[in-house]
Amino acid sequence: MNRTAITVSLVPEAKGGPFILWDDLPTSCAKAKALGYDAIELFAPSADVVRAAPDVLRRHGLALATVGSGAGWVRHKLTVTDPDPEVRARARRFVVELIDAAAPAPVILGSMQGRGSRAHLLDALREFDEEAGRRGAIFLLEPLNRYEGSLVNTLAQGVELARELRHTKLLADCFHMAIEERSLAGALAAAAKDVGHIQLADSNRRPAGHGHTDWPSIAAALRQIGYAGYLSAEALPWPDPDTAARLAMEGIRKYFG
Repeated sequence: MNRTAITVSLVPEAKGGPFILWDDLPTSCAKAKALGYDAIELFAPSADVVRAAPDVLRRHGLALATVGSGAGWVRHKLTVTDPDPEVRARARRFVVELIDAAAPAPVILGSMQGRGSRAHLLDALREFDEEAGRRGAIFLLEPLNRYEGSLVNTLAQGVELARELRHTKLLADCFHMAIEERSLAGALAAAAKDVGHIQLADSNRRPAGHGHTDWPSIAAALRQIGYAGYLSAEALPWPDPDTAARLAMEGIRKYFG
């Protein structure tokens, strides 16, 4: 089975969002390890918090799978496509600092894409791609559903951008894909060599197996393309964080074990 990860949010402003564990980092790591996860996906408020994470992770025998950049939007209202060049510059500095702190773990660009121009997005991605490559990491671009983003909604749209870059891969989030893709398995197959990370959430953003997503077909597609990265549980903490963490691992083992 692929290595597994679970989302941990340390951003109070995001409370109630699609991150499973919300405790402090040592407590979240202890819970993740007890359930059999290999790593965490960290939603952190700053680069300083990311820099402090490896010591805690080592004590619990966990790896850092990825780092989300969404706090730049949730906490500071920064996007890399804002009409104001100063805001764009601040947004880019925020992401670059995360890249530096997280390496070699990849950083994700999701909500910080904003709804501005594709040219501004590509310009920012070129900088992030170069910074990640310099540190021996990849960078992850996350296609978002139409209600959360307007620039990159499908894996195919993400491929168009990723193939202009050297160190950028796609984060395939099954929740967003369930809204935007005609076939999740087909989209994964078509984007095969550009997929660098998988997030698992069902059609209703609950843990896998608690909506109507066709998980066997997704598992078959990942085997077909030889996906070797993390299977990361990023779902709503339904019905509560601890139960969601357990249900997410049960779903991973059931469908991908």
